[in-house]
Amino acid sequence: MTVLILGATSPIAQAVADVYAAAGFSVALAARDVEEAGRAARDLQIRHGVEARGFAFDACEDFERHAALVSEVEATLGPVDVALVAFGFMGDQQASEEDFEKARRVIEVNYTGAVSVCEAVARAMESRGAGSIIGLSSVAGERGRASNYFYGSAKGALTLYLQGLRSRLASKNVHVMTVKLGFVDTPMTFELETGIPVASPQKAAQAIFNAQGRGVETFYYPRFWGGIMGVIKSIPEKVFKRLSL
Repeated sequence: MTVLILGATSPIAQAVADVYAAAGFSVALAARDVEEAGRAARDLQIRHGVEARGFAFDACEDFERHAALVSEVEATLGPVDVALVAFGFMGDQQASEEDFEKARRVIEVNYTGAVSVCEAVARAMESRGAGSIIGLSSVAGERGRASNYFYGSAKGALTLYLQGLRSRLASKNVHVMTVKLGFVDTPMTFELETGIPVASPQKAAQAIFNAQGRGVETFYYPRFWGGIMGVIKSIPEKVFKRLSL
């Protein structure tokens, strides 16, 4: 069995790779920093005794290469059984408001790039009638907030896309799972001031592995975010737009 991790150098991606390697999966680590991906792959080989390789991948610079990447991984490690779309980019909201090119980068990384590579993976899995695609979305996509609406709207679009992809592939025996992440200890949450607990990448990774194994379609992590977002989504717009969120 093979797992493909897209955006493989982030803390949560590396934690997921470790969990799958411990379960005996061959691991393909795809990232812009292919040298770092290669080092991580060698570490997995040593610690878990599995096949692991690093692959060059950029979410936005070369969309046409996404299908070739999937083919390259499968030629090297065998059919991809599980693919995790783990990359993301929060950007800077104020800078994005002042310069659309910065906003465009946020949108293209979090939505366009993710959709492109998901489609490449989906075609391979659909042809075999087997596989699982995991997309890391965010609770930020549940409601538009003044403080991060570029990032939030891109993640919200990704959530909707994954829902549609799930419907399309349901009859093809391909599982699609949406993970709506809250605060996880990664560079995106570094120095974030919040009274809400921040989860560890390792615990998030184990939860993702367990949920994928059970065929879960959508879940919040940490799970209490489901309740939090239920409250936030229930606030009337005329009240919500006056809140500092």
